[in-house]
Amino acid sequence: MGKKVVVVIGDRLGKGQKVAAGVEAAGGEAYTIPGMAADMKLGDVMKEKGADIGISFCGSGGAGALMAANKYKYKCRYGMRSIDEGVTAVKDGIEVLGFGFMDVEELGRRITETWYSIH
Repeated sequence: MGKKVVVVIGDRLGKGQKVAAGVEAAGGEAYTIPGMAADMKLGDVMKEKGADIGISFCGSGGAGALMAANKYKYKCRYGMRSIDEGVTAVKDGIEVLGFGFMDVEELGRRITETWYSIH
Protein backbone atom coordinates (compact mmCIF):
# COMPACT_ATOMS: atom_id res chain seq x y z
CA MET A 1 0.00 0.00 0.00
CA GLY A 2 1.38 3.40 -1.01
CA LYS A 3 -0.36 6.60 0.05
CA LYS A 4 -2.76 6.40 2.97
CA VAL A 5 -6.24 7.57 2.01
CA VAL A 6 -7.50 10.52 4.08
CA VAL A 7 -11.27 10.58 4.67
CA VAL A 8 -13.06 13.52 6.31
CA ILE A 9 -16.52 12.86 7.78
CA GLY A 10 -19.09 15.56 8.49
CA ASP A 11 -22.42 14.64 10.08
CA ARG A 12 -25.27 17.10 10.65
CA LEU A 13 -25.83 15.61 14.13
CA GLY A 14 -22.16 15.38 15.10
CA LYS A 15 -21.86 11.64 14.55
CA GLY A 16 -19.66 9.69 12.13
CA GLN A 17 -17.50 7.76 14.59
CA LYS A 18 -18.62 4.35 13.29
CA VAL A 19 -17.79 5.28 9.70
CA ALA A 20 -14.40 6.53 10.93
CA ALA A 21 -13.77 3.17 12.64
CA GLY A 22 -14.47 1.42 9.32
CA VAL A 23 -12.08 3.72 7.45
CA GLU A 24 -9.34 3.00 9.97
CA ALA A 25 -10.04 -0.76 9.97
CA ALA A 26 -9.42 -0.74 6.20
CA GLY A 27 -6.11 1.12 6.61
CA GLY A 28 -7.24 4.69 6.01
CA GLU A 29 -6.91 7.84 8.08
CA ALA A 30 -10.23 9.25 9.24
CA TYR A 31 -11.04 12.69 10.61
CA THR A 32 -14.51 13.26 12.04
CA ILE A 33 -15.51 16.92 12.21
CA PRO A 34 -16.82 17.57 15.73
CA GLY A 35 -20.10 19.25 16.59
CA MET A 36 -23.52 19.89 15.17
CA ALA A 37 -23.83 20.90 11.48
CA ALA A 38 -20.37 19.45 10.82
CA ASP A 39 -21.48 18.51 7.31
CA MET A 40 -21.51 22.19 6.35
CA LYS A 41 -17.78 22.44 7.16
CA LEU A 42 -16.82 19.41 5.05
CA GLY A 43 -15.17 21.22 2.13
CA ASP A 44 -13.15 23.52 4.39
CA VAL A 45 -11.83 20.62 6.47
CA MET A 46 -11.12 18.48 3.39
CA LYS A 47 -9.03 21.31 1.98
CA GLU A 48 -7.25 21.83 5.32
CA LYS A 49 -6.45 18.12 5.75
CA GLY A 50 -5.65 17.41 2.08
CA ALA A 51 -8.36 14.75 2.07
CA ASP A 52 -8.96 12.29 -0.74
CA ILE A 53 -12.60 11.64 0.17
CA GLY A 54 -15.24 13.55 2.08
CA ILE A 55 -18.40 11.96 3.44
CA SER A 56 -21.38 14.15 4.35
CA PHE A 57 -24.41 12.98 6.32
CA CYS A 58 -27.66 14.89 6.65
CA GLY A 59 -31.35 14.21 6.23
CA SER A 60 -31.37 15.11 2.54
CA GLY A 61 -28.01 13.52 1.84
CA GLY A 62 -26.60 16.51 0.11
CA ALA A 63 -26.21 19.85 1.87
CA GLY A 64 -22.59 19.50 3.01
CA ALA A 65 -21.57 17.67 -0.14
CA LEU A 66 -23.00 20.43 -2.33
CA MET A 67 -21.30 23.12 -0.24
CA ALA A 68 -17.93 21.37 -0.68
CA ALA A 69 -18.49 20.98 -4.43
CA ASN A 70 -19.57 24.59 -4.92
CA LYS A 71 -16.83 26.15 -2.84
CA TYR A 72 -13.86 23.94 -3.82
CA LYS A 73 -15.02 22.27 -7.06
CA TYR A 74 -14.76 18.75 -5.63
CA LYS A 75 -16.55 16.12 -7.70
CA CYS A 76 -19.73 15.36 -5.77
CA ARG A 77 -22.57 12.85 -5.67
CA TYR A 78 -25.39 13.32 -3.21
CA GLY A 79 -28.72 11.88 -2.14
CA MET A 80 -27.22 8.42 -1.68
CA ARG A 81 -28.97 5.94 0.57
CA SER A 82 -26.87 2.77 0.27
CA ILE A 83 -23.28 1.65 0.69
CA ASP A 84 -23.25 0.27 -2.86
CA GLU A 85 -24.09 3.73 -4.23
CA GLY A 86 -21.08 5.11 -2.38
CA VAL A 87 -18.80 2.37 -3.70
CA THR A 88 -19.95 3.12 -7.25
CA ALA A 89 -19.35 6.84 -6.71
CA VAL A 90 -15.75 6.20 -5.61
CA LYS A 91 -15.22 3.98 -8.68
CA ASP A 92 -16.57 6.86 -10.79
CA GLY A 93 -13.94 9.23 -9.36
CA ILE A 94 -16.26 11.14 -7.02
CA GLU A 95 -14.48 12.87 -4.13
CA VAL A 96 -17.40 14.03 -1.97
CA LEU A 97 -20.13 11.57 -1.05
CA GLY A 98 -23.47 12.83 0.30
CA PHE A 99 -25.59 10.33 2.24
CA GLY A 100 -28.69 10.35 4.36
CA PHE A 101 -27.90 9.43 7.95
CA MET A 102 -25.89 6.19 7.82
CA ASP A 103 -23.21 6.03 10.52
CA VAL A 104 -22.17 2.40 10.03
CA GLU A 105 -18.70 0.90 10.06
CA GLU A 106 -19.25 -1.07 6.86
CA LEU A 107 -19.67 2.17 4.88
CA GLY A 108 -16.27 3.50 5.94
CA ARG A 109 -14.58 0.16 5.37
CA ARG A 110 -16.00 -0.43 1.89
CA ILE A 111 -15.39 3.14 0.70
CA THR A 112 -11.77 2.90 1.84
CA GLU A 113 -11.23 -0.55 0.32
CA THR A 114 -12.67 0.67 -2.97
CA TRP A 115 -10.40 3.74 -3.00
CA TYR A 116 -7.36 1.53 -2.42
CA SER A 117 -8.43 -0.87 -5.18
CA ILE A 118 -8.21 1.93 -7.78
CA HIS A 119 -5.26 3.99 -6.49
